[in-house]
Amino acid sequence: MKILFVCTGNTCRSPMAKALLKHKMPEAEVQSAGIFAGPNQRANENTIRVLKKQNIEINHQTQPVTEELLFWADIVLTMTSQHKQSLMMDFPNFQEKYYTLKEFVSDADKKVWEELKKANANLEEKRLQIIQQHKNLPQHQLNQLIEEKLHEDLIYIRSLESNLISYDVSDPFGGDLQVYQKTLKELDEHIDMLIKKIKR
Repeated sequence: MKILFVCTGNTCRSPMAKALLKHKMPEAEVQSAGIFAGPNQRANENTIRVLKKQNIEINHQTQPVTEELLFWADIVLTMTSQHKQSLMMDFPNFQEKYYTLKEFVSDADKKVWEELKKANANLEEKRLQIIQQHKNLPQHQLNQLIEEKLHEDLIYIRSLESNLISYDVSDPFGGDLQVYQKTLKELDEHIDMLIKKIKR
């Protein structure tokens, strides 16, 4: 199974997750990327330090999420629900590959996510229909119409989102070494659960 870990800048959480998985399961095919990552930067200094404490060497170059990477991956594990939703919006053709890491290893929230996927797809379809039917309207009037017509759908999507359990891995960026250690510990537990699930 080819695994892609995704976080924001690809300097802290996703490189940590990749390094942990590689350390515990050297045969794993794994890459990491960031939604807002620039190319070819090093991992954050504190990321390197906390991994070194666990005797894990990291030789990391940042990279942004691309279609090519998403094609490569069998599964895409994000660090937060927000990352997952960004991918759903920006790269809608790979929906079935997206999970947060915690969601993938715990299975508790599958039904709500399925509903959310359906509701988002439905919303997009309706939005495109409105644009098609009223394409002669000035932009601000069109936006207003879209907002009015999709008001109920948006309320439904918000209510679904509020039912989601928090599946976010805490972001250590800007924190001290202790904060990074806490994130590493959090990831470590979930990477162990991930390995059990892969080997099942």
